[in-house]
Amino acid sequence: MRATLDHLGHGQLTGKLTINSPIPRSKGMGSSSADVTATIAATALALGTELTPETMAAIALSVEPSDGVMFPGIALLDHREGSIIQVLGTPPPMEIVALDWGGTVDTVEFNTVDRRFQWKSIQDEVDEALKLVRTGIREQDPSLIGQGASISSRASQAVLFKPQLPEVMEFAENVGAVGVNIGHSGTIIGILLDARERTGKSVYHKANQAFPNAEAINHFRLLSGGIRRVAS
Repeated sequence: MRATLDHLGHGQLTGKLTINSPIPRSKGMGSSSADVTATIAATALALGTELTPETMAAIALSVEPSDGVMFPGIALLDHREGSIIQVLGTPPPMEIVALDWGGTVDTVEFNTVDRRFQWKSIQDEVDEALKLVRTGIREQDPSLIGQGASISSRASQAVLFKPQLPEVMEFAENVGAVGVNIGHSGTIIGILLDARERTGKSVYHKANQAFPNAEAINHFRLLSGGIRRVAS
């Protein structure tokens, strides 16, 4: 809020902010980025100003690392510096059965470590994954998005290891999921589904039976980014 007020030339003002968010924290689901983006947008709107996604991203990144939730659809964003910003488009209808075995990852602390060398070591896999996701969004093909997400998830084991990932990937294949994604700076593992096949509830129940030791299992639908105003 302070950074937004300063950006708008109202640094002398103060405000009160109430946050009500259902997103689990420190799990890699972008809870902090959602809170920060909503704060920036709400502060600007309270002063009669609507900021562009690019401006909101710049303000957010001046506070802490951020994902591209302020952009419509699915966006590629350099989460540390904002030097890369690309809106990839609106995703096809997809569902996610998300599994969490507990624990948390502090996003700010996690990103104080320069992990560029680790990411560089898996650059080929990351490039292939991004290509598949780009094509999947453009062609509205969940299977291509799932393939890209799965490649990225496996490669990311070199950066933040998740011991349950192989088991979840085997389960995902057995239930006909399109792929698996992970919280790159969190604990969450998601089973990606084509929503048009209407298997989300069934896979959710099967996951509860297959992973009794999971701390939490949730059923979500994939949402596009961007600011939404809701009535109070």
